[in-house]
Amino acid sequence: MSFKRLDPEDFLVSIDSITATAWSTNTPTLTTFFTSSVTSTNDSYYKNVYQTGSTVSGSAVQFAIAYGNKLGSGSANFNDSVPGVSPTRTVYGQYRNLIYGDENAQFIFGTVTASDFWAISVDRARYKEHLLKGTFNLTLSGSGIQTLKLTDNSGMVSTDTYLDCGRVYQIISGSNGTAYSGTGNSPSSGSYGLFLPDIATIIFNPLALSQSINLSPSRSNDSDGLNIQSLFNAVSGAASFQANSEETVTSDFVFVRARNAEFNYSENPSFISGSTGDVIYSTFINSPQTYMTTVGFYNDTNDLLAVAKLSKPLTKDFTKEALLRVKLDF
Repeated sequence: MSFKRLDPEDFLVSIDSITATAWSTNTPTLTTFFTSSVTSTNDSYYKNVYQTGSTVSGSAVQFAIAYGNKLGSGSANFNDSVPGVSPTRTVYGQYRNLIYGDENAQFIFGTVTASDFWAISVDRARYKEHLLKGTFNLTLSGSGIQTLKLTDNSGMVSTDTYLDCGRVYQIISGSNGTAYSGTGNSPSSGSYGLFLPDIATIIFNPLALSQSINLSPSRSNDSDGLNIQSLFNAVSGAASFQANSEETVTSDFVFVRARNAEFNYSENPSFISGSTGDVIYSTFINSPQTYMTTVGFYNDTNDLLAVAKLSKPLTKDFTKEALLRVKLDF
């Protein structure tokens, strides 16, 4: 065993962006949508969507749908003597704090302020670190044969805009981050919503959806879960939801250099006599040969921190130099 102190230039940090489909089907586009057949107390707040029947082996949550209303409309009050305090108002406040970080903020779509919204939140296991901008493509079905294809406008802006939750883009009619040729970016009632890739959340503007495909929420106080079901029907009816995940992988590269005069002798019993400490074979005195198999990394207190194994032994003698590149991912 031989030791050598590494120099600062022997270390290099590399950052790579890894992208993959967001869905557990391992396909870019999710085309099948299922909700649980079991009634839950959470149904008034949100509903999970699966890629297959929720009781089928391999079923996994892909995203959740929620509806929020500033005035509490769209669901029954918690207490009839306290009007306006309902699940939809709770959802509105939760998303407002998550996105804006301000309990007095309002949801603004383009230049239009709205008092309610639909939300799709991609499951945490699906999006890794965040969603990849420009890969969000969702088709919604409306009444009759109407359909609306939506994407984010990340391909049309030169600088990113940020909210408290991270980057924000407007949702427009188009695909792969750009608007369709000859169409406006949004209807007169504002953009179709907000695309928030860093928290994998899509907020929809009901006013714009109502104008385009006649998809409107019910704002009565006895419609618990009805609005969530309405958006689910619009998503599952069109059967086309595309999104990719993106994560940053940081790697440390360590370059271990074995120069011609280094690491040519070994303390292995086949090389050195254990009783006398002499080189067993006289030919190894001036012309030694070793085989490198393992690189260990120690700190200044001789604690072993990491071990790298070579795929096969590497021959080393005075006529050879070796450069080993060790990659540490975390």
